[in-house]
Amino acid sequence: MSFHRTSRRTSLAALLAAGTLVFGLTACGSDSDSAVKSSTTPSSSAPSSSSSSGSAMAADAPFGTACAAVPKDGAGSFTGMAKDPVATAASNNPLLSTLVTAVKQAGLVDTLNSASNITVFAPTNDAFAKIPKETLDAVLADKAKLTSILTYHVTPDRLAPTALAGMHKTLQGSDLTVTGGGQDFTVNGNAKVLCGNVQTANATVYIIDTVLMPAS
Repeated sequence: MSFHRTSRRTSLAALLAAGTLVFGLTACGSDSDSAVKSSTTPSSSAPSSSSSSGSAMAADAPFGTACAAVPKDGAGSFTGMAKDPVATAASNNPLLSTLVTAVKQAGLVDTLNSASNITVFAPTNDAFAKIPKETLDAVLADKAKLTSILTYHVTPDRLAPTALAGMHKTLQGSDLTVTGGGQDFTVNGNAKVLCGNVQTANATVYIIDTVLMPAS
């Protein structure tokens, strides 16, 4: 699950082709709150049209019980998040502050923000709270392990709800499996989608109630 350090300007496609972990970056302290807020929106910023690959349409509404907790206006609202790349959008969502801390600790802000048309399964603060504090602290202190876990929550395809069920390769390299349909989805048998089809400038986000752990 270790993660090789590479230039943060190395393209996502090249890293995948090389068979390495996708999100190797420089020292974890390089991303700050200001970096989250100022990272550049990728050129392919708008959700693409629905197709056989499951690309999401911007017109599709978010769904799920936790969507009610999303701010109604401002940068953290659905409209506001749709204008920002995914790491920046997450930093404005009160449900995801622990995830944002982990992303910054792993040094993944710029890479997530510059990726094109990805899907992110985003654990809530309560999902991280299920992990014993000593275990979570140890993971946050182990950049390689943290990076492996976080990249396991990202797929290189932008998945609409109609394409969500099934097995999907993650950027960590392992597969995850989504079951269900309509507005009721479960990831890997135990992580429920609480608020799905949330659009950001470069990603579709499914907010989940459990942190996903790669098998190895």
